[in-house]
Amino acid sequence: MNEPLFMGIDGGGSTLRVAIVNADLNELSMWTGESVNPSIVGRGVARERIQAGVLEALQLADLHHERLAAVGIGIAGASDLHSRQWLIETANSALPLSQAVPSSDLEIALVGALAQRHGLLLLAGTGSAAYVRRPDGKRLQVGGWGYLLGDEGSSFWIGSQLLRHFTATYDSGAEAAMTATGRACLDHLCLSRARDLVAWAYRSEAAPAARIASLAPFVLDLAETGDTVAIDIVSRAAKHLTNLAETARRRLAYRDAPIAFAGGLLENTNWLSAEVLRRLGLPKRPVAKSPPVKGAALLAKMEWSARRCQ
Repeated sequence: MNEPLFMGIDGGGSTLRVAIVNADLNELSMWTGESVNPSIVGRGVARERIQAGVLEALQLADLHHERLAAVGIGIAGASDLHSRQWLIETANSALPLSQAVPSSDLEIALVGALAQRHGLLLLAGTGSAAYVRRPDGKRLQVGGWGYLLGDEGSSFWIGSQLLRHFTATYDSGAEAAMTATGRACLDHLCLSRARDLVAWAYRSEAAPAARIASLAPFVLDLAETGDTVAIDIVSRAAKHLTNLAETARRRLAYRDAPIAFAGGLLENTNWLSAEVLRRLGLPKRPVAKSPPVKGAALLAKMEWSARRCQ
């Protein structure tokens, strides 16, 4: 008898990952593609890209879709809290014989990081959010409103704060009033004049959130050099992120929740992650046991196993 196989689908803020694993979570194939956030690309494009990713992962593993017992799917911008049916239909359209387990990008990151469904996940990538789930199944998300409504402390927020500093200091006295940070920003973007920033920020061929979020590593590097503007931005980002985590723990009365980090800003050692650790009173940076895409596959295995035992 063939062993059960599971698929994980992780649609993060900017990248789609599809993995097939066996019952021990050993990877059989991994495929990476473009963003499938329906808030950015639309549900039609998102579904097409997910379906294509599923087929590519199956082909890489030389498998037929009938071999997959269950598929876990978590997509940024399409949490099961509000898009459950769309997630199920999207998974079933490519894998009609597999049990579809709809989730969210936050939950699959938590499951991957802790290898369990309960705990607290603090996310800081293109966006920001905190997700907490108690052992009794009660769950709560704080933040995650997207770049137009929130995402304080995220890569986008950090990048936008840098640009706001740039425009404010420029308007206060034109070129003569620009700070060293502002001039460094121009040099980093290879722009010769301040007003060139308008064309850079608003050009239509690339998603504005991702483009502005790409400035975050530059701000972190500036903070490491002692740049006071960058340090202020990163310090405020750390405060926002810490507040997300503390609010989630308080509202769900789960103060001793094990903490996991997700997103490029917190998964690496830098000025921001160090400051968040200090504010949360953690001795060291939490390291995920598995990436979110394997968390989605593990979640699928959990749900499939639970159904078999009923």
